[in-house]
Amino acid sequence: MIPGESEKHFQAEVTRFCKAVHARVYFTQRSKGSPEGWPDLIILKPPFMRIRELKTNTGGLSLPQRETIDLIKACTQFDVDVWRPRDWQRIVEELSA
Repeated sequence: MIPGESEKHFQAEVTRFCKAVHARVYFTQRSKGSPEGWPDLIILKPPFMRIRELKTNTGGLSLPQRETIDLIKACTQFDVDVWRPRDWQRIVEELSA
C-alpha cells in the first residue's frame, strides 16, 4: 500500500484482486445506517472464508471494530442456512440455545 493511500482505494484494489483470483467478495456499499464495528470484507475462496477489516498503514481500530473482531475470532462453529418466516420457531430455538 502506498503511504497515504486511502482505505477506499485499498479496498478497491483488494476487491479487484479477489475477482482476478476468482474469490467471491462481499462488502457494504454504504455504511451509513449499518451497525458499527463490522469488518470491511468477507472473502470466499473455499476452503476459506476470510473476514477482514482494512486500514491504512497508520489507521487504528475503533472500539466497536475491536470488539466485533474479537467476537468473530471466538466463534468456533460455522453455521450457514436459509431462514423463512415459516421457520420462526426454529429461529427462536437456534438463537436461544
